[in-house]
Amino acid sequence: MVRVGILGAGRIGQVHGASISRNPDSEIAAVADIYTPAAEELAAKYGAEAKSIEEILADPTIDAVLIATSTDTHSDLLEAATAAGKAVLCEKPLDLSLERAKTCMKTAGATGQPVMLGFNRRFDPNFTALKAAFDGGEIGKGELLSVTSFDPAPPPPAYVTKSGGIFRDMAIHDFDIVCWLYGSAPKTVHAVGSCLVDPGIGAEGDFDTAVITLTWEDGRIAVIHNSRRAGYGYDQRIELLGSEGLLSAANQLENTVTKLTTDGNVSAKPQYFFLERYMRAYEIEWAAFVEALKAGTAMPADMDDGVAALALAEAATLSAKSGKTVEMTPEMLGQA
Repeated sequence: MVRVGILGAGRIGQVHGASISRNPDSEIAAVADIYTPAAEELAAKYGAEAKSIEEILADPTIDAVLIATSTDTHSDLLEAATAAGKAVLCEKPLDLSLERAKTCMKTAGATGQPVMLGFNRRFDPNFTALKAAFDGGEIGKGELLSVTSFDPAPPPPAYVTKSGGIFRDMAIHDFDIVCWLYGSAPKTVHAVGSCLVDPGIGAEGDFDTAVITLTWEDGRIAVIHNSRRAGYGYDQRIELLGSEGLLSAANQLENTVTKLTTDGNVSAKPQYFFLERYMRAYEIEWAAFVEALKAGTAMPADMDDGVAALALAEAATLSAKSGKTVEMTPEMLGQA
């Protein structure tokens, strides 16, 4: 049984808490949060204790920690947890700063403790099936990959200053997905961004609408479409064109009922947000983490993946603000 300490009792900590509690091979031992009542409430829900972070890291009966705190604390907590001998599943991104993330990767990596990054979309059953078909050669060589990721509504402008912006916070998942599907990081990144949804986001120096084009050494292309607003729901789609066919993963709808009349064909809207859309992916992600711990095998999404995704986010930010294409190097990707 893997005994877990949850660091951060906010929305994402609660999501992971549900996954941990449902897994037959793990249990929540303790919860910490800077807002003590939140920690106490989440701990009580699962029969755990509310403790400080220091107490959790010092507890020899706790095997692993789930880092679900604010992004600017991720690297510090990851280093402290691995130094304390804990396995870690850390929410994305690894840090707001690429250089800090690289330092964290080296420091935490030197401890030899297992670390997994929370790229939950890799574990979505539809995306997993798409990758399996692609890796199995069912559409030949991949040539053009398109990823659509639209939120149903924008966050408050104040959130932008803490999240790192649309490329570090939102597109980070999409950067990971394209690298995961193609099996490597791209050679170039070109991004354009606009503020079309909320002027307050623009006032914070960020974008709410963006398109990112990535190219690989062999000519493969990926295009990512991001928007902070899609009034019809959470739009999450992948389309991959290969030399011998096409693979696509469509939206998950609120229900499967369709209505056909003389006016046309009407179906349900996409599920509203990530809590509905990716809850199953979070459960599978946690199960993969526990299985890797039990088997002593490599984590399916590691710190290298976290640094690569963050490097692409920084490159996209630079490109969108400068209008120039950014060429990726091994140094930028943490590979040198």
